[in-house]
Formats: sequence, structure tokens, C-alpha cells
Amino acid sequence: MNPADAEKVRRKKDKKEKRKKRKDAAEDDCASTAAGEETGHRREKKKQRKDEDAGEEKARPKQKPTVSIAVAGSIIDNAQSLELATLLAGQIARAVTVFRIDEVVVFDSNPAVENGGTADGEESGARFLVRILEYLETPQYLRRRLFPMHKNLKFVGLLPPLDAPHHVRKHEWSVFREGVTLEVDKSKGTLVDVGLSKNVLVEQILEPGKRVTVAMGTDRDLTTACVRKVVPSSTPSEEMGSYWGYKVRYASNLSGIFKNSPYKEGYDHIIGTSEHGEIIGSSELTLPSFRHLLIAFGGLAGLEESIEEDTNLKGKHANDVFTSYLNTCPNQGSRTIRTEEALLISLQYFQDPIRRAEQQT
Repeated sequence: MNPADAEKVRRKKDKKEKRKKRKDAAEDDCASTAAGEETGHRREKKKQRKDEDAGEEKARPKQKPTVSIAVAGSIIDNAQSLELATLLAGQIARAVTVFRIDEVVVFDSNPAVENGGTADGEESGARFLVRILEYLETPQYLRRRLFPMHKNLKFVGLLPPLDAPHHVRKHEWSVFREGVTLEVDKSKGTLVDVGLSKNVLVEQILEPGKRVTVAMGTDRDLTTACVRKVVPSSTPSEEMGSYWGYKVRYASNLSGIFKNSPYKEGYDHIIGTSEHGEIIGSSELTLPSFRHLLIAFGGLAGLEESIEEDTNLKGKHANDVFTSYLNTCPNQGSRTIRTEEALLISLQYFQDPIRRAEQQT
């Protein structure tokens, strides 16, 4: 091969190699761009998921912490007549409502009491207190349907009304109302008495005689053409921030308060009140953030006696039973503070510590 031909072949070969290099470089660029796009897409998708999760977390309402109290039913036994016992129960109901308590647990501190009754067939003090508290918490227009005649309700007409937000008057319109279920029409739903001029229809099929919370909305049409819905009793509090009454529970002894808690996780902070408790000023008291707080009040002989009489708490002291054991009214002038007085004093004492703890959650 002559030199000219050799040079031509060399140039041709160089061009071929250059073309190959350009092609390889282009493929590398394409691959890196694709990889970059894929990484960017993955990053964008991850950010989108994160934003969605944050949105869901924001949309999900934060569960409001609950405050429960436990009261010894023996305080009723100290009342000298049915009328005075009823007035005492009314004082407790008023205090519980004023301070927006979510749950009242009434416990028997007398180990001889079986099933809440006494030897002569009368209701124990605890059962009596439960009955009156439940009656007063129920809106007036529902009481006749939900509470049959009973001799222990003889003097309830003397008691001041609780006037809680769910005790709505007949002429008032409320987004939610308490009602009691009436007859059922399986093709349409259930009629509910909500204390208005006409019964309303709800879409659910429910057994008669059941207390329910009805979402009334803003449409004031009371005909069966406007179908309402029954919602959980916690909905008004969650959506409007309104206090919607208290629940009442009976416990056969002090330990039954904790054992049969309606909250799956139980009470995460339990406070006992006594003149023998620790003295801390309300402004200095720091409560941990809690989901379910319980404040216990003793009977005639205090919480110490209730612990001694409870066979499930044998050998335990107050500091073993309660997370905190506090004296909310130090330097008292009277040798005794009645439970209805202790309730008002203590619930006011705990207002600021509870508010500070709720702000931590």
C-alpha cells in the first residue's frame, strides 16, 4: 500500500473512532440525564408523600386530654335526710359542670356493700349519687323518657339546673342536640325526640329508648324529608369546643376506679387529695402532659381509710396508689373540709396546672 492510501485509511479510521467517542459520550449524557430525572422524580414523589402525611396529620384533630374525678359515695351517708342528700348531690353536679369535668367515678368505700345495695334493700350512698348525677346531666326534655319514677328522685325538682351547653332550650337552634330514639321505620331510619316541636328522622336504624347525639346542622326543616345523622357524643366537643356534659361510672371500691377505666390506656396521672398530702402552691405545681387525668376525693374518713378497706390494695400506702398526693387547702381553719367543699377548692386549685400541662401536648 502506497503512503497516500495508508494516510487515507488512517484518516478514515480516526473519523470512525471520533464518531464512536461522540456516540458513547452522548449515551453517557443521556444515561446521566435519565438518572438525574429519575432521582428528581423520586425526590419529588418523596416530598409529595411527606406533604400529604403532614396534611393528614394537620387535618387529624388532636385528642383533647380528659379530666376525671373520683368521689366516695359514703359522703351521702352523712346526710340526715333524703332532701339533704339530694341537695348534696346537686352541689357536686354543679361543681363538676362548672369546671368542665369529663367523667365522675363514684366508688363505694364500705366493703360490706354488695352490688351497690344495703341490707334493707335501699340503694347505697354511691348508687344514690350515681342516679342523681346521671339525672341532672340529662337534658330536661329527655328525663321523662329515660328515667322511670323512683323514690330517690323525689326532691330533684329542688335542685338548680346545670345549664350546660347541651341542655338546649326548646326555642333555641343548636348544631347538635341530645335526643332519645323512638319508633323505627326500616325503610327510612329512626325517629328521635330532640326536644323540638317535632321529632326528627335519623338515617341509622337504632333500638328505641337509647340516648343519642344528633347532628342537626343549620337546616331548620323538621319534616322527615330532612334526614339527620347520629354522631359520637364526643363530636360536639371536638368540632365546636363546647363542653358536652360528663359521664358517670360506679366502682365497687377504690381499686375498681383504675381497673375498669373506660380509656384503653387507663389514667396516666392519678392525684389523691388529703390534708395529709404534700403542700405545693397552685402556681408552683407542674403536671406532666397527660391524656387522662384522675383526681380522687375521699369520703368521711379520707382516702387513707378507703385504701385500708380495699382488699386489692392491702399493704399499700397513698404514695403507692397515687402518682401525686396533695393537700390543696393547707392551714384550714376547720378540723374537717366536706367533700363538696374540697371539690370546689381543689378543682379551682388545679385549673392553672391543668392548663399549663395541656399547652405542653
